[in-house]
Amino acid sequence: MCGDPSTLEGFQWLICYLSTGKHQKFYMSFLVVIGLLIAVAPLALAMGFGGALAKRSKILPLRWLGSLYTNMVRGIPDLIFFLFVPIALDQLFEMIRHKIKCPEVTDPIYQGNDFVVCAAAKLPLGNADAWVHNVYGFVMACIAFAIVFGAFAANTIDGALRAVPEKQLETARAYGMTERQTFWRVQLPQMWGYALPGLSNLWMILVKATPLLFLLGIEDIVYWAKELGGFKSDRFDYPHPDWRAYYFAALMVFYLLTTWVSEKFFIRLNQRVNVGRVGGEL
Repeated sequence: MCGDPSTLEGFQWLICYLSTGKHQKFYMSFLVVIGLLIAVAPLALAMGFGGALAKRSKILPLRWLGSLYTNMVRGIPDLIFFLFVPIALDQLFEMIRHKIKCPEVTDPIYQGNDFVVCAAAKLPLGNADAWVHNVYGFVMACIAFAIVFGAFAANTIDGALRAVPEKQLETARAYGMTERQTFWRVQLPQMWGYALPGLSNLWMILVKATPLLFLLGIEDIVYWAKELGGFKSDRFDYPHPDWRAYYFAALMVFYLLTTWVSEKFFIRLNQRVNVGRVGGEL
């Protein structure tokens, strides 16, 4: 039915237009966004715990490191980190591979404004399949998102740990619990009730930040909405005027539904975590 687009009109034209190969990539790009959220959330939470524990550590260098991490990320615009981290990590990995795979090359890696490594050290390799390049870019994006949102999670978790009433911790110590037992059995379970509101807001911000994938060179929903919605002349199989408003309206609906479902989930989760709590305490 879709063999000759010039013979189509009306509903048939629309069905064939929406089922082209590029539109299928557009539909798959929604899975890219969902995959990013699923991958980044636990990574950011893990980095948040690491940063919060580092800030509370009795070891002075660890406290400095935790404070430096959270304050630096909070003080620098997110966009700069999203662009800097993938480039910095990519060059770091290629530099290490260059030293291992090409020890015979003695020329400096940094030559003026150029970063030059041997072909075997490139990531991904020049002859790698397109999906390898896509996966590599996606992984770098996940790391960048995790670093940024992990810093905000660290501040939220640190504040929640400090919000646990001290008398509960003193009671645990009075019963003979060690500091580690007090943390794992009393402070950490209590912390979630204080941390969830902040973490839920952080999740919403993460959802709204996913369009930045477009700036990292990943073909996400924003890229395809811009690509497919733009004006298409008679040179194309399916010519149409500028439809970007319709495509971006579809993205708005997608994000509104995602945040609505997320809000319902966090309300249920918050109710579950706070079962048995009265006035903020057990």
